[in-house]
Amino acid sequence: MAETSMKIKLPVACFIMQIILIIIFGVLVEYDDGTDAKKFHQLQINGTTDIENEFYFRYPSFQDVHVMIFVGFGFLMTFLKRYGFSSVGFNFLIAALALQWATLMQGFFHGMHHGKIHIGVESMINADFCTGSVLISFGAVLGKTSPVQLLVMAVIEVTLFAINEFILLGPLGAKDAGGSMTIHTFGAYFGLVVARVLYRPNLDKSKHKNGSVYHSDLFAMIGTIYLWMFWPSFNSAITAHGDDQHRTAMNTYYSLASCTLATYGMSALVCHEGKLDMVHIQNAALAGGVAVGTAGEMMLTPFGSMIVGFLAGTISVLGYRFLSPIMEEKLRIQDTCGVHNLHGMPGVLGAIVGAVTASVASKDVYGDGLADVFPLIASGELDASTQGVRQAISLAVTLGIALLGGLITGFILKLPIYGAPPDTACYEDALYWEVPGEEEGQGELTTIRTEEGEKLNG
Repeated sequence: MAETSMKIKLPVACFIMQIILIIIFGVLVEYDDGTDAKKFHQLQINGTTDIENEFYFRYPSFQDVHVMIFVGFGFLMTFLKRYGFSSVGFNFLIAALALQWATLMQGFFHGMHHGKIHIGVESMINADFCTGSVLISFGAVLGKTSPVQLLVMAVIEVTLFAINEFILLGPLGAKDAGGSMTIHTFGAYFGLVVARVLYRPNLDKSKHKNGSVYHSDLFAMIGTIYLWMFWPSFNSAITAHGDDQHRTAMNTYYSLASCTLATYGMSALVCHEGKLDMVHIQNAALAGGVAVGTAGEMMLTPFGSMIVGFLAGTISVLGYRFLSPIMEEKLRIQDTCGVHNLHGMPGVLGAIVGAVTASVASKDVYGDGLADVFPLIASGELDASTQGVRQAISLAVTLGIALLGGLITGFILKLPIYGAPPDTACYEDALYWEVPGEEEGQGELTTIRTEEGEKLNG
């Protein structure tokens, strides 16, 4: 299929984007004080030791987040029986682009020093967070887009993510340690609107490929387990050292555990003959990590975290079982991975929990730690109820930017220049990959046979 060939389109996109990134990095980016040889040794003159370098505090968390981005998200999407190469491979591609562009975009808003963007291990973590949001959106359009479309989507989404993050954490003064709003809600609703604009009325021609087999679901569970294990690191990666980081990891730990039991229980309750659905287990069991993100560093208490996780697992399973079919039939949103159920609704829940928890913050509960979590309340600039209102406004702003940005991006991706797959060849690796064990042209042959079969059946 000449129109879907990546022979020219993908090299042009990759080479041009990477060359532009190299040039911008060369002009604007430099090491921060903890990374630059000269500057760090000047700090040591004032008594700073090697072990006090930020690397030793943040790099373990960065490793965990990095594994989540490339292994967790990548393998979570391998459930499609004939799309495993693309799930892991395109995840790898767009993540590599997004983390570079995110370094620049976040640097423009947060890290400019005398006209230069200073980068260190914390900027690497933040870039991975932004990349996570892009990969969530990828899940909504999985199997229906070309790699060039995904690269273009990543560039636009990273830019809008950085703007939204700046508004929330800057002027609004919101707290969102684990990114329930900035990462999950934004990524989910951005991706859902893109999926709506790219709606395919004849996608049923590829319906037989939009499903799993035994081994593909097993591969997807690898992604689930990696994400589940490392989510405490994800939520706590850039919180303040000490009790804040400790508390965030612990709240996430118990929320995930509670969420998992709720997921198993609800799955057996709503499925035929009381059997478990692997789709629920792969996805809904992670919703507790999403929902506890905003309030993770707050004094949510282990008890409160478990309630949040239980609610998240419950609504996620119900979403997969009942809401996803309605969204596809009535709203024409073909959400391949069900990101609305794993990231969208739990993200909104997390934002609401964060707003409520912030609105009751007090010196009696936080003591001197109030300055770490809510510096504006501690300084007297805001009262707790106002902070809660700001948290709620931040959710509305996030949804607004995500929906509008997704709409514009969807129409840009709809242009017939990106080599998007035809309706008959969605969810098919052979369209863009050399697949071992298949003769040259087998992917096209499969498509032709499918079309002929449907004509006969028609």
